Amino acid sequence: MGKRLAVAKILEEIGTLLELKGENPFKSRAYFSAARTVEMIGEEELARLVREDKLQEVKGIGSALDDKLKELVLTGRLLYYEELKTSVPDGLLEILKIPGLGPRKVKVLYDMLGITTLAELEYACRENRLVNLKGFGLKTQENILEGIEFLRRNQGRYYVGEARRIGEDFIAYLRKFPALGEVSLAGSVRRFREIVKDIDIVVSADEPDRLTRYVADLPIVDEVVAQGDTKVTVRLKAGINVDLRAVKREQFPYALHHFTGSKEHNTALRSRAKKMGLKINEYGLFNNQELIVCRDEKEFFAALGLDWIPPELRENNGEIEAAELHVLPELIKKKDIRGIFHVHSTYSDGAAKLEEIVRHCLDAGYEYVGITDHSQSAFYAGGLKEEDLKKQAEEIDVLREKYNGIAILRGIESDIRADGSLDYPDEVLEKLDFVIASVHSGLFMEREKMTARILRALAHPFVTMLGHPTNRLLLGREGSRLDLEQVFEAARNYKIILELNANPARLDLDWRHLKKIKKMGVLVSINPDAHRLADFDHTGLGVSLARKGWLEKADVFNTRSRAEIESYLHNRRLSH
Repeated sequence: MGKRLAVAKILEEIGTLLELKGENPFKSRAYFSAARTVEMIGEEELARLVREDKLQEVKGIGSALDDKLKELVLTGRLLYYEELKTSVPDGLLEILKIPGLGPRKVKVLYDMLGITTLAELEYACRENRLVNLKGFGLKTQENILEGIEFLRRNQGRYYVGEARRIGEDFIAYLRKFPALGEVSLAGSVRRFREIVKDIDIVVSADEPDRLTRYVADLPIVDEVVAQGDTKVTVRLKAGINVDLRAVKREQFPYALHHFTGSKEHNTALRSRAKKMGLKINEYGLFNNQELIVCRDEKEFFAALGLDWIPPELRENNGEIEAAELHVLPELIKKKDIRGIFHVHSTYSDGAAKLEEIVRHCLDAGYEYVGITDHSQSAFYAGGLKEEDLKKQAEEIDVLREKYNGIAILRGIESDIRADGSLDYPDEVLEKLDFVIASVHSGLFMEREKMTARILRALAHPFVTMLGHPTNRLLLGREGSRLDLEQVFEAARNYKIILELNANPARLDLDWRHLKKIKKMGVLVSINPDAHRLADFDHTGLGVSLARKGWLEKADVFNTRSRAEIESYLHNRRLSH
């Protein structure tokens, strides 16, 4: 984490600690605001402002914050923060990770019941001590118990995008080993499961025992958990474990398949092999005791009468049957994406200006970009009032003249209110090229009410896409309670495009739903939900999830050309 983000994180935590202590809300808000401000400042710019003693020139940074920021940036420590932390029980910050529990409620639990840890909170819930507590009640108590269970399930887990990046860095170190043969990620990372516990890697090497010793001594390794002649498990300084298996070169295809999994896929494949009189294990494919030589996974599957099955599909979800009938989908590739939707600029809570976004998309080879800042209900994210939308439209018109090599599409991420209405009048929405409708508040409504809320929004004539449909946050909260069958049916009826939000903390829609959506003929758009230029890289994660959901190029809206997209959006507006 860069210094800028580390500073912002500490400022954010100070604001939270002040709320837990019941301090003046203006004081805590000042720290939250300063955290957002620091996030927006570039790393070098922050250093320059501190060096030149010009922090107070930044809006929202007063003299008190100026002193604390300088102390933080220059020393890496802040005495005020350290003293504040000691005044609040450590467990309260852990309790705050429970979905739906904010600082005010946590303070009530501490003040009224003396709760300082998750274990104490769970005990209090089991004893029904929250039922009659002001501001809580039976339903809140049940939600808290679900939240505690959710936290425990997800301890020691990592976003797949983060694990893949760490795994690829690890492989870069492995490639420096002189006797290395083939190497590949395996396990849940290779299959692109959204959350993983560790990183599996399979290699071939002439001297596997020497390779495992080499791995144990790598500078990125924090601890050797287990070590043998052909396998080693290490905990990296990044926190995650790596399980490495070293095999002989001729064993590599079989080991790679075996350790890629899933368990259910492997079991089904072994059953198929058994019916053919064959045997599969991590060392090979055998007819009696004779090895069937396979140079790669493609030959391995062919020996079983199957087309090669992409790793993302290996979940025993019909992929073996499809491979036998030669009807596996031709999965979407990252290069198929021709433009981007769902991008936030400095008009709301984005870090990049419109022109920066346009230039970035041009450099990436995109044919179009859809700007969607937050709407006016999202006051916490600088949502746009009607006059802001007008000002943004004028700037977009200027940029369209300057950059005619890319389509700059005017959109909005409009909040879906509790009753399912949008937060702009129709005469405002009809002037936009497209509208993404999203839920950002009231996420834990009852299933029937939330479903009705979404259905009403989808019926709105100017809604083009449904943003992050289930509202889940991986490792943070479960999705909203929804009748997804009804939502998908409404999307088909109203020709609404469903977003596959590629933010690594969302990856929403879930891949388990995508295969059904594909069969229904509902279009999906892979959107980065970008708040800074680096977030455009999220698109690749979205493509991987789309592949896991069996999606092909034709199933994804933003694989279409500029002319096709402009025609689609134009005709949709005309139809209303």
